Amino acid sequence: MKSRCIVVFSWLCCVNVQDALATAYNLPPIKGDNVITQYKDDVPLTRADQDETLLDVAKRFLLGQMEIVRLNADVDRWHVKKGEVVRLANKRILPDTPHEGITLNISEYRMYYYPANQPGVVMSYAHGVGRQDWKTPLGKTTVGKKVKDPAWHPPESIRREHAANGDPLPEIVPPGPHNPLGAHALYLNLPGEYRIHGTDIDKIFGIGMQITHGCVRMYPEDIEELYQTVSVGTSVYIVKQPIKVGWLDNVLYIEAHPDLEGEEMSKDARYAMALSLIKKAIGSSETSTEPLPEFDQKALNDALTKLDGDPAPIYERLPPIDQETNNFLPVLAPPTPPTPPKATVLKAKAKKVSPSLASRTHKTASKGDKPSVKTKANKATQKKITTVASVKKTTSEAAKKATSKAATSKHEGSPGGYFHGQ
Repeated sequence: MKSRCIVVFSWLCCVNVQDALATAYNLPPIKGDNVITQYKDDVPLTRADQDETLLDVAKRFLLGQMEIVRLNADVDRWHVKKGEVVRLANKRILPDTPHEGITLNISEYRMYYYPANQPGVVMSYAHGVGRQDWKTPLGKTTVGKKVKDPAWHPPESIRREHAANGDPLPEIVPPGPHNPLGAHALYLNLPGEYRIHGTDIDKIFGIGMQITHGCVRMYPEDIEELYQTVSVGTSVYIVKQPIKVGWLDNVLYIEAHPDLEGEEMSKDARYAMALSLIKKAIGSSETSTEPLPEFDQKALNDALTKLDGDPAPIYERLPPIDQETNNFLPVLAPPTPPTPPKATVLKAKAKKVSPSLASRTHKTASKGDKPSVKTKANKATQKKITTVASVKKTTSEAAKKATSKAATSKHEGSPGGYFHGQ
């Protein structure tokens, strides 16, 4: 298949410091679009003002550990030198679930929350998930109860595990800084005491990893915010979607994540899943014999090989004549417009975390490079760059007109962890 290149241009720009820690996104104004962007047309970067670790940077910007490691494959996880540039996350493709309540996509260690009283807004948080031997269950459930300062009653199986490792647990762990549930917990209506909860000071750097006994662990400030806004009875969709496809401004993106520990998807299976999702996105049925539009095959292959979770553009269509917009207005103020002459890097207002504490975290290996597409070369993202790069797309002259809205179906789960509906 002949590949098709989406040309992009970049320039240096400035991003408001206050927006560096934001977890709230405006939903796209065009109906059917499901890619959210924190910094409009930007590739956000931050520069270390002291020697630290990538875990310290992740904590400061409330990102997950594996997320920031994959975005910075050329940076030493355990030694970010003073003045070194670190890339932050920007675009995200919303999981294929109803836009209501909470969605936990365990493949990307990330939560999406659609506040009922804020139409047009989605909140996104990093979280940890269950280990290979303590998997987080998939399916739809609800929030059963909320508990402030919960005591932890470790099951006998966990107590045996800790005892075997020379770390015996009491029958009850009282509230406090060393309670692994943290200060807030949302109990799910699932058998086995599954919770969305905070963390203790000993495991703060495990957010964004496969490290729990099946529960969903969040940063203390994130779970506190969620606890205050989520009500009992809120829907919770727990899915496993390692590959996501979505539209933004008539550009189709693909986002791919590595397999969870203990799982191994073949390259062919990953490619077949991606093509199936692309067909659905352009409105083509699984059994259709019509050829797919000419998309950027190299960008697709790169995304499925590097698996760094960064959405990559693979196809651009002409805007449909009957394109509809959502009936809500933007709720959040956009970041400060770019001002090239005063380009700066992002800095967080949060207090820095001691690198020595981060260095004690278990060092797990993870590799991955940033995906690329055919572009007119721009070297703004090399290490010597100390500013934020802005990206603008150009309209293609030869894109096939998109088909009408994709067929809708019931909100039911599938073995692959995908919900079909919104």
